[in-house]
Amino acid sequence: MKNPIRTGIIFAFFYYAAAYDPLDPTGNITLKWDIMSWTPDGYVAAVTVHNFQMYRHIMTPGWTIGWTWAKKEVIWSMVGAQTTEQGDCSKFKGNIPHCCNKNPTVVDMLPNVPYNQQFTNCCKGGVLASWGQDPAASVSAFQVSVGQAGTSNKTVKLPRNFTLQGPGPGYTCGPAKTGPPTIFLTPDRRRKTQALMSWNVTCTYSQFLARKHPSCCVSFSSFYNDTITQCPSCACGCENKNKCVKSDSKLLSAVGINTPRKDNIPLIQCTHHMCPVRIHWHVKVNYKDYWRAKIAVTNFNYRMNYTMWTVVVQHPNLNNLTQTFSFDYKPLVPYKSINDTGMFYGMKFFNDILMEAGPFGNVQSEVLLQKDQNTFTLKQGWAFPRKVYFNGDECMMPHPDAYPFLPNSVHQNLPVLPTFVLSVVLCLVLW
Repeated sequence: MKNPIRTGIIFAFFYYAAAYDPLDPTGNITLKWDIMSWTPDGYVAAVTVHNFQMYRHIMTPGWTIGWTWAKKEVIWSMVGAQTTEQGDCSKFKGNIPHCCNKNPTVVDMLPNVPYNQQFTNCCKGGVLASWGQDPAASVSAFQVSVGQAGTSNKTVKLPRNFTLQGPGPGYTCGPAKTGPPTIFLTPDRRRKTQALMSWNVTCTYSQFLARKHPSCCVSFSSFYNDTITQCPSCACGCENKNKCVKSDSKLLSAVGINTPRKDNIPLIQCTHHMCPVRIHWHVKVNYKDYWRAKIAVTNFNYRMNYTMWTVVVQHPNLNNLTQTFSFDYKPLVPYKSINDTGMFYGMKFFNDILMEAGPFGNVQSEVLLQKDQNTFTLKQGWAFPRKVYFNGDECMMPHPDAYPFLPNSVHQNLPVLPTFVLSVVLCLVLW
């Protein structure tokens, strides 16, 4: 019995470790259920989706939430969201429920729904901004009226087996847990009310569950070396190499080539790395007290543009970042004593959309950093990032041996006296 137990412990460790992000250790999506009133055969609940991830948002076509009812509950009606299927409601006469499925699947409403179908913070097409980028847009909500359920705190059974697609796989949800009733303030903020019963569901993201290969890669260059360190070959997998499109292909002029598909299958430009997105870091100028780098993000996917994109960079000199020129910037300090990580994202109405592959499929900016004379160096690739994320997924980095290196001429100004003295002493010893 020891080996199976040990194997189970190891499996559980790696399973949960895979959902841990060291640059955002507390990031998660929380589903909060608040029962606002009782009905003759159930309750009315407000369900709120909070994206507490600092740099990972949910893109179109948006979130999808599912669960399994504990008993024989049905959904009589919904406001601000809808189930994708009604299910078999043939046993009901008169009033027909909105959904009779044991395992309902819920999606957000689109922005143009009639006013009487809207709910507070609803109807965004399932799109959620990241908490670090736009907290106000990182919340979504809907109302659900549940029947054939408990009608008191003691008889309500919590739903089970929650799932979250955001919009694809990668999220794992824990069990629902009851907690203190949520407190609400009236519009005049002079009176507090509270939910009759509340429970939370926490969902965490794992890049390993989301996809087999990375979805982005990183390349480097510098002013002191003509060599450009390209993304690693097949950095994002080459299984679809025969389905890519060359940049000069006549197919790109076809009508609808840039229209996304329902299955979100990308149409990638043929490259040696086969990544949808590449981030390039160029060490541009070395001043006396400052140094400058350029960040360029290029989209190689002809079927997708990226709204509310984010780039997260880990570099020891970000603690002295002086200025960013075309991106917004927010430092990420999950560990209070270490300030080496920051999030770059587009300015609203300027470059917050990374367009599909083509002449406009890139965004770029420069950053100015103040030197710390005790740590700054151009040797051994110090000026390049340690980690790079795009939209919350870690990108494939080049091998350290391939980083641009300082040419030998840079070292000619080093003192030669110690070498000369050592040579004379060595000659005397051998003599």
